[in-house]
Amino acid sequence: MVQVTAMSEKPFVSVVIPTFNHAPLLKRALDSVVAQTYDNWEAIVVNNFSTDETINVINSFKNDRIKLVNFKNNGIIAASRNQGIKLAQGKFVAFLDSDDNWYAKKLEKCVDHAMLGATFVCHGEMWINSDLSTRAVMYGPVNRANYQSLLFRGNCISTSTTFVETELLRSVNGFDESAEIVTAEDYDLWMRLAATNPTTVFIPEILGEFHRLSNSASSAVLRNLSSEKAVLQKHFAKQSASCSTQLRQRHRLAIADYGAARQLTSQPIQALKLFASSIRLSPFVFRIYPAVLILILNSLIRRKK
Repeated sequence: MVQVTAMSEKPFVSVVIPTFNHAPLLKRALDSVVAQTYDNWEAIVVNNFSTDETINVINSFKNDRIKLVNFKNNGIIAASRNQGIKLAQGKFVAFLDSDDNWYAKKLEKCVDHAMLGATFVCHGEMWINSDLSTRAVMYGPVNRANYQSLLFRGNCISTSTTFVETELLRSVNGFDESAEIVTAEDYDLWMRLAATNPTTVFIPEILGEFHRLSNSASSAVLRNLSSEKAVLQKHFAKQSASCSTQLRQRHRLAIADYGAARQLTSQPIQALKLFASSIRLSPFVFRIYPAVLILILNSLIRRKK
């Protein structure tokens, strides 16, 4: 059983914000940090040598707690986040992507749980789509965020909602900077953190906004799928080679293909290839079959029009 130790003093928090050419969005993100009701923080903006107004936006705040770090990440956002972790002076790190933003009580509520002994805190967020439609998303719960559940049921955590003890992040060497897992490096980190059995809390409140860029292009979906599968294979390699484990692994890979196919229904040929791959991996993912039928029927209807 993990022993929980409460803190007597409210901790200093390091907000890590990687950015590249997101000047207007970065301003919104920083506005949301400055507006926090909890004020014992620093914001480390890790700038991948942006060519827009990023530096002017940062300077416009005239706030010594906002620190600019120019850092070349070679297209690996994990490297920028790791640089922020390296430079963090806070007892906790809160990640915020530069195109997202928080609500005013986010840090206050995370710190409240940290004061009671939590080392990993996550909360809900509002997804805002490019057409301005919204969806409230809750992450977790705790029994869904253990290592085995994350591995075999998928990610249930979003980067800009996380608040993590700095030494815990450093103990697992932060994000994996491997190029093959770009876009899934966060999923890999949550699993490695979960393996340490952190004291985890999911706050059942919406405390931020995740702005979804519409990117259902086949190349983007397939890239994300490739990264997810690379993460899965990395963790599968550490498991036993028993038949039951291999069946679970194949089922998990099938679910990954299925999820990607669902994003590509406007491209039926590509979607059908992924559905077929999913069925080959695990014929017992029964949700695939009605999805394939609907895809075929919709394709036939479109052809008749």
